[in-house]
Amino acid sequence: MNSLTIALGAIVLFWLGYQFYSRGFARVFDIDPRAQTPANALYDGVDYVPAKHWTILFGHHFASIAGAAPIIGPIIALSLWGWLPAVLWIVLGTIILGGIHDFGSLMISLRSGGSSIANVAKRVISCRAKVVFSIFIWLTLILVIAVFVRFCAQTFVVEKRIVIPTVGLIPLALLMGFMLYDLKFNQISTTLLGLTLLAGLIILGNFLPLELVKLTFRVQEFTLNIGALEIWSVILLAYAFLASITPVQILLQPRDYLCFFLLFGGIILGLGGLIVSRPQMQLPAFTGWKTAQGNLWPMLFVTIACGAISGFHSLIASGTTSKQLSNEKDARKIGYGAMILEGLVALLAVLIVGGAMTNLASLQRVLDKGGGPVAAFGQGFAQVTKPFLGNFGGLVAMTILNAFILTTLDTATRIGRYLTQELLGIKNRYVATFIVVVVGGSLALSGKWDKIWPMFGSANQLVAALALIVLTAWLLSKGKSIKYTLLPSLIMLATAVGALVYQMIGFMKAQDWLLIAITAALLGLAFYMLLEVDIILVRSMKKKKEFRIKQGYV
Repeated sequence: MNSLTIALGAIVLFWLGYQFYSRGFARVFDIDPRAQTPANALYDGVDYVPAKHWTILFGHHFASIAGAAPIIGPIIALSLWGWLPAVLWIVLGTIILGGIHDFGSLMISLRSGGSSIANVAKRVISCRAKVVFSIFIWLTLILVIAVFVRFCAQTFVVEKRIVIPTVGLIPLALLMGFMLYDLKFNQISTTLLGLTLLAGLIILGNFLPLELVKLTFRVQEFTLNIGALEIWSVILLAYAFLASITPVQILLQPRDYLCFFLLFGGIILGLGGLIVSRPQMQLPAFTGWKTAQGNLWPMLFVTIACGAISGFHSLIASGTTSKQLSNEKDARKIGYGAMILEGLVALLAVLIVGGAMTNLASLQRVLDKGGGPVAAFGQGFAQVTKPFLGNFGGLVAMTILNAFILTTLDTATRIGRYLTQELLGIKNRYVATFIVVVVGGSLALSGKWDKIWPMFGSANQLVAALALIVLTAWLLSKGKSIKYTLLPSLIMLATAVGALVYQMIGFMKAQDWLLIAITAALLGLAFYMLLEVDIILVRSMKKKKEFRIKQGYV
């Protein structure tokens, strides 16, 4: 089947979902453009800072939720189950589950003073639910940091040309932040300057690849070898520490705004490549229900986490985005709209790789020994865009991905710092951030990233289920309709718990005690949280029924 035909059909469905399904859900909240948002009411110059324009905040939100996950997960799923199940889950999951999850999480945080989803759980469920949910989220963030540190370091080692543009993006973002907020420069001219300098960095990186050498330490008879992968991992962890404690308007907002144009440009180039090249899908539409990684359900639905629905998005929406939104009327554009755009990224990853690779064996070789899913996407992107990008296609693709990995890293670390301060009562943000970085870094350097990815997917989807349950409880507490949230929460709950149980069995057979302990903790916290939720949902439904009887509706 032609990849362009699939892309056009999916885009039409995405458009219909945004225009109609999201509008119906928006009416549940009675959005008020005149309401004062937390960014204005609680301004502190560090975390609560209204974005200069909604497009700047859209850039931050999209860059933070996207990362490399909507590339990595779909490509892995493509190699295991074929392109048809991946495409169906991406499109339907984004419209019916992911967009509702993201938009709803943003709205209930806005209505709760910019509180995190865990704090909202405290208000609508119980104090115990808030603590348990916070611990669960904290563990998931540790997995996020571990996974993306490893992936980013691996791409620096495999593709040395991306080092200069990826690292150079940081001082470039600082410059843009200074121009926008301190010098009050025009947004359009500042954006054009930033994009021009970024293009120059990409060209410079092509001609000046940088490589770290292995370090060797000898003390008497003891020898320690530290490879480039480990060095880059430590550098990335240091970056995550510094970036997550920096005021949002200095680095986070301008960097993510610039990254948005980078990825949006990548989407346009990818679509352009499909239009010009029109590759046929070379890989099979469906390879079978059962694979070495497990059955299609539940494992496909946790392998493709970001790109369809992702619990991490609720942490961004309620952790940083709600503290920067200047007007409620922009919430649907940012919450639901960014999820639609991420779904399009995931779709392109499937279509580009599915059309560029000649067979499953060639894709598997790249995944196993050629640099992983990121390298597979880079090769596919280079092939479909070759008519107009020449030899720069792969470099552009991997620069885009690494820029977004950096965004995910420091945003996850920042939110992890919030939770650490809340849970442990630590007032010093440097100490709290250090704890997050050390724990996440230890897991990243453990060498278990291939096993951590599916666990991250399962934990991530369980966070999504719990966030939808909290959203449902909030709507019930306000006497509002739960028809958009209840069924999605049950679907994701069954999927995520099923995947964690399946992985637990595998870890027990392999006697991997570290991953057994993490999985057991996630399952235990999840079941405890569900006991708390069950009590409040039953109570809320009972009150609603009593109210309807009293009013004569029943």
